[in-house]
Amino acid sequence: MHLDDLDWFVTLADTQNMTRAAERLHTTQPTLSRSLARLEQEIGAPLFDRVGRRLRLNQSGEVLLVHARRSLFELRAATEHIRSLRDPDRGTVRLSFLHSVATWLAPELIRGFRARAPQVQFTLTQAASYELAALVTDGAVDLAVTGPRPDDPDLGWHEIHREELCLVVPRDHRLADRDRVGIAEAADEPFIMLGSSFGLRRLTDELLARVGGEPTIAFESAEIPTMESLAAAGLGVTVVPRPRPHRADPNAAYIPLTDDPAHRVLGLVWPLSRPESPVVERFRRFVVAEHWASL
Repeated sequence: MHLDDLDWFVTLADTQNMTRAAERLHTTQPTLSRSLARLEQEIGAPLFDRVGRRLRLNQSGEVLLVHARRSLFELRAATEHIRSLRDPDRGTVRLSFLHSVATWLAPELIRGFRARAPQVQFTLTQAASYELAALVTDGAVDLAVTGPRPDDPDLGWHEIHREELCLVVPRDHRLADRDRVGIAEAADEPFIMLGSSFGLRRLTDELLARVGGEPTIAFESAEIPTMESLAAAGLGVTVVPRPRPHRADPNAAYIPLTDDPAHRVLGLVWPLSRPESPVVERFRRFVVAEHWASL
């Protein structure tokens, strides 16, 4: 079924007059008549009753008109959607990021980019580091902000920020007044940790392994704020990135770690084997060019 035939049929149904329909469509009456005949042959039934020079939709025509309008609307909507995806000024970026950067880094990236491309839309998801690489690889998202760097060689990576790691203890803890501390000084303490598949948990395990520590796990959490609150309550100590201003738990002391490397690297991840839409490429290039090292 030709789309022009369907479009012309709708115009003919609206005017119910071959001459007026041909004028509106900027075509000739014989061309429009051939289009209608072709459509009726494909449908297998006449679509109009001829009453003198006037055409009147019959029952078959009324049924087709409902579906034709719907089909043409959906096709035009799909076409506009595809055009928007190909437009670097108006498309959509599917971005995923760690829960721990949801209140600062992700919004800053979006805010900075939309200052240059205000009509670009974002579809956002949050996930743990071990899930983010899979989301990018599977095509569920275009880009992800995660850390540490995934091992997958099919993923591109650009470092955008480094966070200093701190030991979190209650305000009355023996180490609370220290300016800096090595992880070895807390190795015998009970630890509050993220689950074993989280990137920050792996970093903490590596720091402890360097000093021969085998921590006692007091609690495993899925959220950094929960770890901070439980440490502040005295359940144990924990290791977290230095909190953003006004985000720290007031009942906890955050002591920078002296160990090397006591930091978490955050970066942008994208697939190397899948072509990017123009708007996704534009956003990725923006992030890479800006580096965001000062955040």
